[in-house]
Amino acid sequence: MSLPRDCSRDEWPLKAYKNLDFLNSDDARNLRVLCEMTEPGLRFTEEKVQDTIVLFGSARLLPLEDAQKAFDAVESSIKDPQNPTLEEGAALLKAKKDLRAAPYYDAAVELAEELTKWSMSLPEAEQRRFIICSGGGPGIMEAANRGAHNVGGKSVGLGISLPFEQGVNKYIPEELQFEFHYFFVRKYWFVLLAKALVAFPGGFGTMDELFETLTLVQTDKVQKLPPIVLFGSEFWNSVINFDALVEWGTISPEDVNLFKIIDSVDEARDYIIEQLTERYLR
Repeated sequence: MSLPRDCSRDEWPLKAYKNLDFLNSDDARNLRVLCEMTEPGLRFTEEKVQDTIVLFGSARLLPLEDAQKAFDAVESSIKDPQNPTLEEGAALLKAKKDLRAAPYYDAAVELAEELTKWSMSLPEAEQRRFIICSGGGPGIMEAANRGAHNVGGKSVGLGISLPFEQGVNKYIPEELQFEFHYFFVRKYWFVLLAKALVAFPGGFGTMDELFETLTLVQTDKVQKLPPIVLFGSEFWNSVINFDALVEWGTISPEDVNLFKIIDSVDEARDYIIEQLTERYLR
């Protein structure tokens, strides 16, 4: 075996757990997975984080104010509105899409604020319960952490290393910032502590997390059924035809009761608080 990089003969032999070349090798993948399974739990225990409310959704959504400014800037930059260039047309289309989706960012901020205020109002012994948790990145994830931060609450950010949209947002306290390499371990921590989940409009990642959670619940791999909210009927009813799954017999009719589609922050807040109070605080 050759010497690891940045290792001199004077330092050799290295203990295996100090050999970074080994730890980053294919042979040590199981050790890296174990680290990601173990270290977050120690930090959660230290921070007394027992239960979370997970908000997830697209990393691409913008605050409504920012999306409106971007749309106005693109619109005003088009020299001939009746005959825009291909580049101008593409920019305008993107700005329109961003503006259409932006209200969900603001709704996620507001919902996280409301749920954090409720959690912080609980008796002192319960106040580290029901902490907002997100995927740590931009978009809906940022909105969730931002909402908790706005009202003085802590929140969790389970970040993931990606070639784009990388890094945790600034609204997560340092002690609750995490960076995962393995998606399946990250999802393990999402589900393990989650006592409620809210899915906002999103793409492949959102669908992956939603359907994996629904599968775990459907197959009784989760001991207690968490309230699962799909926020935004316009989006969810146009993107997924759950009734068609029932019609084709690929899910049971009662499986559509595993989640609730909700359109307002107030209704989502009241439903989640009611469910959590009934299940965990009485």
